Amino acid sequence: MGVFAVIRKWVFRIVLGFIALSFLWVLTLKWVNPGKTLLMISRSGDKPLKKEWVDIESISRNMQLAVICGEDQHFCQHWGFDIKAIKAAAEHNLKGGKKRGASTISQQTAKNVFLWEGRSWVRKGLEVWFTALIELIWGKERIMEVYLNVIETGDGLFGVEAAAQNYYGKSAAKLSKIEAARISGLLPCPRTCGILSNFTARRAQVIYHAMTRYGIELEYLK
Repeated sequence: MGVFAVIRKWVFRIVLGFIALSFLWVLTLKWVNPGKTLLMISRSGDKPLKKEWVDIESISRNMQLAVICGEDQHFCQHWGFDIKAIKAAAEHNLKGGKKRGASTISQQTAKNVFLWEGRSWVRKGLEVWFTALIELIWGKERIMEVYLNVIETGDGLFGVEAAAQNYYGKSAAKLSKIEAARISGLLPCPRTCGILSNFTARRAQVIYHAMTRYGIELEYLK
């Protein structure tokens, strides 16, 4: 057997092994809640990390709706990727100015749970792969549950329960519409914006308006 044939054989085995292991990893996390992720560890550094897992039944529907309105209004319809948003972001970015992203809640969940901090084509490719897997294996409700428990919500804060306790002294189950909109409003810059910043306030107003006027529903809870 030639050298190239041996290389092809081992590359095939490695790829096949990665597919099997990643599938098993995602399947396990359908029922087992993830602990500290690589992103949490890298972001928190030496500072204490505050997080508390709560099941989706213990998270206000206001909070679930707020992140859909603020981060991914087609969450219940797409299969992990919002093609229209991706095209719009690409057209905007080609014109120059401030870069605009188009990551869905599913993509953010895959990135936060399975990957590391940083930007590279390898990481982006893995994000696409894990996004497809969690859409296939977890379903929308589990994706939302994990997202709301791992998303960065402040300096050293992760998950909406920690945010609700820190900012409002109450559980995530009792968040009002405006409180949920405020937490969702700071997600683009959780460590630097602050819950009372003008940026968060402006985004919260837009999110609150969407929650009350646009008729977006939590279809996965029907």
